[in-house]
Amino acid sequence: MQEATKDMESLPALVGGHIYRRRLPGRIHGLAAWAPGEMPRPKTLMLPVSALPGGLPPRVAQLVQVGGITFANVHLSHGQILNRLQLAWIVDALDGPAAVIGDYNAVGPILLPGFRDVGPRRPTHHASNVVPFRLDRCLVRGLSCHGTHALERGPSDHRPIMLELEVMPAAATPQRRRRRWRLGRTAPERPAPQAA
Repeated sequence: MQEATKDMESLPALVGGHIYRRRLPGRIHGLAAWAPGEMPRPKTLMLPVSALPGGLPPRVAQLVQVGGITFANVHLSHGQILNRLQLAWIVDALDGPAAVIGDYNAVGPILLPGFRDVGPRRPTHHASNVVPFRLDRCLVRGLSCHGTHALERGPSDHRPIMLELEVMPAAATPQRRRRRWRLGRTAPERPAPQAA
């Protein structure tokens, strides 16, 4: 959930489950993750900020591990270059099957190596006097998507999105490319094994 206020912390009293809310720096709202059962406490990843004077407020990603999947719950900055930098930062922190889901505040296509856009293909944001946009998205790696829906809008200017995701078999899961640096001398080459 994005723009979750302190009131959302009472959700478990209404429907059960567990909720973790992380307020955005300097804001009354933030990100929240709810699950019907136990879930480990999400990790918070601080995201890059604008260096411009009077820049955009700091943002975070909430990293939640559930069922062998890492979910990155996001509400990214409005700057089109900055929000793509934030996405690259998030992807670098993820291992294995992963989904980056939330309010991207991005216009146009999002291209992340190894990830596919599986979110609903219809507008999810409706503000007054503005053309509707598809701001809420889900990009996945190592997951198959069996269904997507943009739900009806409530009091928010965003439509919630719902997805049915499943971990792909290991052979079909793209692996994260890691940067490897070698310092100093290289190790001596081992001789190739000899056939008997």
